[in-house]
Amino acid sequence: MITNDSEQPERVSAAEAMRQATEQLTELLGRPPESVSALKPTDQGWEAEVEVVELERIPETTSVLASYEVVLDPAGRLLAYERGRRYTRAQIDRGDH
Repeated sequence: MITNDSEQPERVSAAEAMRQATEQLTELLGRPPESVSALKPTDQGWEAEVEVVELERIPETTSVLASYEVVLDPAGRLLAYERGRRYTRAQIDRGDH
């Protein structure tokens, strides 16, 4: 996509941003995301929170998941990601992190 200095790249839809976040994170981590738990537009593009199973266990409720913060540009290209909290599938989010 060619833009001049005064033009911003066209912003992809929210659905496309979610697809891009999960596809690109899968490529980098080698594991498919479980879900996208948050997605919001920003001045720089998109920010998403993506849940990934990091360690599968039996029973499944003891599997370890991680929440990744993902930053995308307006066109949906991944710019950065960072692993946030890790938790077991059975954990309930109580809001007192």
